[in-house]
Amino acid sequence: MSLLSLIAVFLIEQLQPLNYRRVVAEPLGAWADFIESCCNAGSRRHGILAWCLAVLPPVLVLGLIYKILYSLSPLLAWALNVGVLYLTMGFRQFSHHYTEIQLALRLGDLPRARQLLGEWTGRSTEMLGTEEIARLSIEQALAASHRHVFAVLLWFVILPGPCGALLYRMAAVLRERWGEADGAARDEFPDFARRVFGIIDWLPLRATAAAFAIVGDFEDAVYCWRTQPARWPDRDLGIVLASGAGALGVQLGRPLIDGAETSDGAELGLGDPPDVDFMQSAVGLVWRATVLWMLLLFLLGLASLVG
Repeated sequence: MSLLSLIAVFLIEQLQPLNYRRVVAEPLGAWADFIESCCNAGSRRHGILAWCLAVLPPVLVLGLIYKILYSLSPLLAWALNVGVLYLTMGFRQFSHHYTEIQLALRLGDLPRARQLLGEWTGRSTEMLGTEEIARLSIEQALAASHRHVFAVLLWFVILPGPCGALLYRMAAVLRERWGEADGAARDEFPDFARRVFGIIDWLPLRATAAAFAIVGDFEDAVYCWRTQPARWPDRDLGIVLASGAGALGVQLGRPLIDGAETSDGAELGLGDPPDVDFMQSAVGLVWRATVLWMLLLFLLGLASLVG
């Protein structure tokens, strides 16, 4: 059922791309803001209470609905799986930005590429050159493929029905919404959301990194995975970026150019500086990793049938 759900979601997404920001991000963000307004008194225990209220009831209710539908008909339960996966995962959450930037660079339209990257990342891109745009685009795409495809898929497999997919997506939204809000550093309210998301994302990060290594340059990917993430500002996400960069044979990471400011920092990957050709290679890496996941799901389903 998992493999059929995944195939159906990919087909639906190609036919009818989802406006993720309007349909998913904004409603979940509004829900997170509402819970925070009711519970945030600045302490860690209020953060724990708020997270539990924001995440556990929707996940448990969804699990109950899935169980009821499955008792009525497995086809109804499968339809629920497809619907939840369609809302919580998908390539179109980032692929259209990436494709348009890649096309702009191939046409030599640097101002257009800067504009598209700025709209995607929400940061200043006025001083970026072709190499910096390609580098940031690849980093953003590798991170997004993890957060919007592979991590959601793994939790979808781990928990019954679509509960895992919803759990991961809501935990990611709460971590981002509460952890990066104004004044978040001045109180302990977001601590639990950050910590619990780190726990939830621990296995998916390593599964994604392993998939990139298997379908890319395995030796370089493993070397970069072992030696480079500790120097990256977000060490957890650095695991995925380092493995992806090593698998591609490209140099990612710092120095980071933000507007007119340049700061030194960690480098990720090995090999050549990024360019538009490496952007195409990154697309191939993500799709090969996706095929690997689908093959694993097929083998799991086959083993279940045989058992």
